[in-house]
Amino acid sequence: MRRLPLVPTLIVAGAAAIMTWLGIWQLHRAAWKERLLAEYAANAALPALDLDPVIARGADVPLAFRRVLITCHARDLAPQARGARSLHGEGGYAYLVPCRPGAGGLAGRIMVNVGWTALPLHDRRFTVDGLVAGRLGAEQAGKPIMLTSATALAPLQPAAPPSIDEVPNNHMSYAMQWFIFAGLAVGIYLIALARRGRRLPPEP
Repeated sequence: MRRLPLVPTLIVAGAAAIMTWLGIWQLHRAAWKERLLAEYAANAALPALDLDPVIARGADVPLAFRRVLITCHARDLAPQARGARSLHGEGGYAYLVPCRPGAGGLAGRIMVNVGWTALPLHDRRFTVDGLVAGRLGAEQAGKPIMLTSATALAPLQPAAPPSIDEVPNNHMSYAMQWFIFAGLAVGIYLIALARRGRRLPPEP
């Protein structure tokens, strides 16, 4: 019986083991994402939450995709523009202003989507001073939280609220890819060994 070439065998075995581990890791990530999406769906079904007392108390509550009310104090600000869709799915631009400019903590992280236009607006300034009702988007530690207002500021139209369906969940397909890569690596190596064995003369 011929001996397996040591170094190539170790390399292929190590690579296959790593790819298999990555596939298993993605399976765990898929399970975690399913739990996260279920939490988002539960949040979306809850009644509207008044954020003012939450912010005042410094309470820690799940906010992603929650309907909320908050008092904003943003006056005469130039908005940030970004690609977005209208309530009817049309492409265009949304305009974002901080709810409470200069505030710390949660209040300082909330950006209000004040509306949508099909074509970009230039040199426009907005004031959001009062109660805003809308839906929050996904929450990531240390990053701004998007609040899409249910009503738009003139001359804007309401923008599409954040949708849980837009949250990517590709971990299962990534896991399958890693398992396929591991199987292909082993399979190709076994074929190479078989061809090598046919070319070599028999051992004495």
